[in-house]
Amino acid sequence: MNILYEDQHILVCVKPPGTAVQTKLHTQQDMVSLLKNYRHKKGEPPYIGLIHRLDQPVEGILVFGKQAESAAKLCRALTQGGFFKGYAAVTQGAMPAAEGTLVDYLKKDGRNNLSAIVSSGDAKAKQAKLHYRVLETDADSSPVQNLVKIRLLTGRHHQIRVQMAHIGTPLVGDTKYGMPHGEGTPAAGLGLCACELSFVHPVTCQKMQFAIVPSQPVFQKFRALKNVQSCQGF
Repeated sequence: MNILYEDQHILVCVKPPGTAVQTKLHTQQDMVSLLKNYRHKKGEPPYIGLIHRLDQPVEGILVFGKQAESAAKLCRALTQGGFFKGYAAVTQGAMPAAEGTLVDYLKKDGRNNLSAIVSSGDAKAKQAKLHYRVLETDADSSPVQNLVKIRLLTGRHHQIRVQMAHIGTPLVGDTKYGMPHGEGTPAAGLGLCACELSFVHPVTCQKMQFAIVPSQPVFQKFRALKNVQSCQGF
């Protein structure tokens, strides 16, 4: 496991693509069970407090609470907007602008594990908001592909995937939302990585900041990939 930081209160690590954060399937490993086993092997109480999630195909940074009190404080900070979450994405198609903010209303279909954009008047709709900036466009691809930095301002189910598809630029490799089967590079992975995370430590009150460069092959052709860590606060 790639652990970026650990103390007696919290644990920050990188979830690899293809691993679930938490699953009910006994035959499948997930991050919660892996980290419980990790703590058990160290002779620690195997408590892992789940704070936030990432889709199973997505690589990215996660923070967990190692005690119930620290987990509760992190959850409260998350709901109050105290987390900065930055993503790198590879989209297909011409972006509508070099930078912009998307505001939509999403409705989750739990039975089919999908979300869709609906009208704001739908009783089950929740506002979804993100800000994006195009870092590089590969005009040699057909259709074009873009390396995009995204700041997530709300945390809805499949939010980035749905909102990018809605403007006609689905994530490369995402056949669930807009990428036709047989197109893109699914073998190279889904074009999404939770590459930045910052929050205030629940006990020490120190500002914690973490960043990684996406490892998925779909990102590697972009020269601006090294810049995905330098857009915090955009």
